[in-house]
Amino acid sequence: MAASLACSFFFDAEPLVEPGMPAQDACALCTKQLARDSDVFMYRGDTPFCSEDCRDHQMRLDARQAAKSAARRQKQFSSSATASGRGHRESREVPVAS
Repeated sequence: MAASLACSFFFDAEPLVEPGMPAQDACALCTKQLARDSDVFMYRGDTPFCSEDCRDHQMRLDARQAAKSAARRQKQFSSSATASGRGHRESREVPVAS
């Protein structure tokens, strides 16, 4: 009996999540406590949400952020390509022998 008691204390003392990771007992968006008897909606493998609405809202936020980042990268690429002359193509007519 003493071995099982010591073992339970050992596991109770260990952290359940890595630092920087969302806790599994609260919604990652609204921080509502997650009940053990209710559904948990996961996103990106390890991020819990209390409802489909919270999960969908986070997915829309992530998509908007990804679109902004892509637009920013595209703008930087196109401005650097134009500055170096690579972004501008000239069309030339080439005679074709028949």
